[in-house]
Amino acid sequence: MKHTLALVLMVFGSFGAFAEEEEVGLLKQKLEILRECEGCDLSGADLRGADLSRADLSRADLTGANLTEANLSRANLTEANLDEANLRGASLWRANLSGADLRGANLSETLLAFTDLAGVNFRGVDLSRADLTEANLSRADLTEANLSRADLREANLDEAKLTGANLRGADLGVASRYSFDGATLRRADLTGADLTEANLRGAKFVSANLSGANLSRAKLGGAFLMGVNLTGANLSETYFGSADLRGANLSRANLSETYLGSANLTEANLSDTDLTTSTLKNIKLKDAIFCRTKMPWGELNDGC
Repeated sequence: MKHTLALVLMVFGSFGAFAEEEEVGLLKQKLEILRECEGCDLSGADLRGADLSRADLSRADLTGANLTEANLSRANLTEANLDEANLRGASLWRANLSGADLRGANLSETLLAFTDLAGVNFRGVDLSRADLTEANLSRADLTEANLSRADLREANLDEAKLTGANLRGADLGVASRYSFDGATLRRADLTGADLTEANLRGAKFVSANLSGANLSRAKLGGAFLMGVNLTGANLSETYFGSADLRGANLSRANLSETYLGSANLTEANLSDTDLTTSTLKNIKLKDAIFCRTKMPWGELNDGC
């Protein structure tokens, strides 16, 4: 039965005062029964482990609320204020977070699989070890977000902003249908990230850290990789057609059967690399650094 906001407030009174007057267990019990608290004040509420699946919490004030391991599957959190809320280990499977304020929220280890998060502002949010399998993060703002060891397999990051984001050890899987077309990852930390077979055409990785990352068989045609750190990265069979790698550091990278046709590697560092099996047609190598660099025509040591 759908309860109106007036009825909910009549039953609960002011939630800000309620948390002080009633036991935490009673608050959770009533919320779990009614499952509607549109526009309510739940700031600072202790809702650990609460079952709020399918609850209507649209425009609710959950500032600083403790929602650790709460079940918010399919909950309506449209325009809810989750500033500084603790959602560690919570389930937000297919929840509606459209317009929600998540500044400073803790979403580590949360379940966000299959959830539509298009355009959501996750700026600076902790999403470490979160399950974002097949989540729609297109146009999402993940600037400086912590996505370390997050599961992003088959997630859609089309046109997402990941400037300064930490994707260290993140799993972006092996399915060739992964799409990061046009994604912005300027200065993103993707150290050791698994980007095997990822579609990164046209992605902007300017000054990003991809050292030790696995980009085997990834598609980076036309990608912007100026000043990127690819030290020790696995770039075997990776497609870099027409990519801009000016000033990139590829020292010790695995370039076995890598396609670099028409790529721009001006001033790139190619120390300790083997390009004997790479496709180099129309490649630009002006002022590139060669040191123990194996080319199809022999070893180059001009930059040692």
